[in-house]
Amino acid sequence: MSDRTYARPSSTVVLVRPGTDEPEVFMVRRHARSSFGAAYAFPGGVVDPEDHTVHDFCAGISPRRANTNLGVESDGLDFYSAAIRELFEESGVVLGSVDSVEEDLAAARDALNDRSDNWDDFVRRNTLELHCDALHYIAHWITPPDRTVRYSTRFFVAALPDGQRASHCGGELVESHWATAHDTLIAARAGRIELYFPTIKTLESIARHKTFDALMDWAASCVQWGITTMLPVAIERDGEEDIVLPGDKDYPGTKL
Repeated sequence: MSDRTYARPSSTVVLVRPGTDEPEVFMVRRHARSSFGAAYAFPGGVVDPEDHTVHDFCAGISPRRANTNLGVESDGLDFYSAAIRELFEESGVVLGSVDSVEEDLAAARDALNDRSDNWDDFVRRNTLELHCDALHYIAHWITPPDRTVRYSTRFFVAALPDGQRASHCGGELVESHWATAHDTLIAARAGRIELYFPTIKTLESIARHKTFDALMDWAASCVQWGITTMLPVAIERDGEEDIVLPGDKDYPGTKL
């Protein structure tokens, strides 16, 4: 029997909007007691059972297409539903038919976060159509096998819907802001903020696109070009620890 820790299926959303010069990304900071410490990241979390029960409300992508996009045999829509749920819980942004919701969205968000309500009930009583086609799948990261807490996370890009505003929930998240990917990377290199490796690599991909339209065109094309599952591995190089990815020269199993 393997003693490798199970990597929990998860979804995260890179929420973007047009900026003055370059596209801006919504960044959140988790409290120091979380598994991500005080690092900045994107809204997201683990897939819950209730993400599966709302498939009938998922629009824009069929179950078969979701499976194909993510390279899974079944339940691909779970990741899309989880992405939409987590984005709402953590940023207040709804990728869905908000006109059908008669409840106060801020109160509904609080109820989901304090577990006095659940996603399945909220979606069903509001007949909330989930706009899964607003999510563009761009990356898959798996936590290295030597870590005690592991995730298998699908990264999506989504544009901030017109008329909506993003703000952190104030519970698990203690801070949030909009910034360009370029400025966020500069802040991390200067030591002003902490970023984890997958966040850095994702921001580097975002920073290559200088306009909002170019960024969204790229995000929409990622599935077509193919997405490589990224399982980072720490190796020793020249007496120091280095992180390598699939395809890198010294990645375990790579043939030269």
